[in-house]
Amino acid sequence: MAHPKRRHSTTRRDKRRSHDFGTPKTITTDPTTGEIHLRHRAHVFEGNLFYKGKMIVEGYAAQA
Repeated sequence: MAHPKRRHSTTRRDKRRSHDFGTPKTITTDPTTGEIHLRHRAHVFEGNLFYKGKMIVEGYAAQA
C-alpha cells in the first residue's frame, strides 16, 4: 500500500472533500395539474403524461 512522502495540508484535504456532497434535487409544482415533480422531467398525473404544463400522452399509465 502506498504511503505519502509528505503530509497533505488540511486545505488540500478539505478541497477534495468539498465535492462529496451534492446539491439537493430541485422540485417544482406543475401549473396545470398542481403535481409536485422534478424539474425538466415529465410526470404522470391521472394516467396522462405531462411536461412543461402540457399533456404529452393521454392514457400513458395503461401503456407502461
